[in-house]
Amino acid sequence: MRRKIHFTLKSGIKLRIISLIAVLAILAGPTGLAFAQPDSTVVPELQTTAESAILLEAATGSILFEKDPDKELPPASVTKVMTLLVALDAVENGRVKLTDKVAASENASGMGGSQIYLEPGEEMPLKTMLISIAVGSANDACVAVAEHIAGSHEAYVRMMNEKARELGCRHTNFVNSYGLPAEGHYTSARDLSIMMREAIKHPLFNELTSIKRYDLRGGDFVLWNTNKLLWWYTGTEGGKTGWTSEAKYCLASTAKRDNLRLIAVVMATPEPRSHFRESMKLYNYGFAQYEAVPIAGAGQVMGRVRVAKGTVDWIQAAAAADIGAVVKKGKKDDVNYKISLEPIVTAPVAKGQNIGSVTVYEEKKEVIKIDLVSVKEIPRGTVFRHMVKLVKSVYSYSR
Repeated sequence: MRRKIHFTLKSGIKLRIISLIAVLAILAGPTGLAFAQPDSTVVPELQTTAESAILLEAATGSILFEKDPDKELPPASVTKVMTLLVALDAVENGRVKLTDKVAASENASGMGGSQIYLEPGEEMPLKTMLISIAVGSANDACVAVAEHIAGSHEAYVRMMNEKARELGCRHTNFVNSYGLPAEGHYTSARDLSIMMREAIKHPLFNELTSIKRYDLRGGDFVLWNTNKLLWWYTGTEGGKTGWTSEAKYCLASTAKRDNLRLIAVVMATPEPRSHFRESMKLYNYGFAQYEAVPIAGAGQVMGRVRVAKGTVDWIQAAAAADIGAVVKKGKKDDVNYKISLEPIVTAPVAKGQNIGSVTVYEEKKEVIKIDLVSVKEIPRGTVFRHMVKLVKSVYSYSR
């Protein structure tokens, strides 16, 4: 049995209680007491102390996370992603060779900051200089390479800016090739991710930036890679660090797990090693939340196209790049693709000529479109071959 309890209050106390309740009601407004309101702030899935950051999937460029990605900031030695990229372009187009002897000028040897202490006139193979940039972040090697490839450091910096514009970087301007503070020298996390996507297409970039230790001058000078993620984070494949008091701590890097390759860029993280911590935070989020859905590898044949007036009647169409998608885990069944091929091409056909495409969709939304290209060159056939084909076709039809 419940017992009813009655309280009797004196009129003065009763009045004060009524007044207090009235005040609380006014403070609370129409929905309840003020201190009882729930916090309606939405907490983001990922937070970072970097002033600017971006995480994306390398193959498609799909952005998985971003924080103020277009903020223009000094990049310190992460500048050297572009320094290396321009040099690798020069190697691949035959302008220079990795075996070239690169001599250090007085200008190069006088550089401060991170360096390999080049003496004026000291020579090293171009590849060794590039390793010194990628592993040891050597400013003097940057200038030596720039002068060797472009004739002057200033001309090389122009090449870097031209490459940035070619790639579509809208928040980038380089004043030097090494990243020491300079007025007007800046880039953004988004632009650095664009540079990294282009750089990792070069096998040599991945090779150079993944070297953990390199013995220079016969082992008298040892270079240790400044990117500690190579030791600390499974799947790390390369990248470039940077630090100055102005830029704080920066890192552009790439890591791969279970066919999913990610690029992370963090800029202006506040304290030592925080650029590694914040990058690992981004990678942990990406690998936990997303998965790759591979469809075809670069060079994989996806169909064939009829050839008119050629030495052969058909040409295979292969993927110009890796084909796939990145989706939230558990959503891979939402991915499908469509192959489109030219009905016929007329010889001559160049190797690598676009003869079709593959469009990848997540549900009904297009996520990426990759060209299908001819696997070999097809010259125009001779008149005699065309006559033979014509006779065969007539004979076949008459039967």
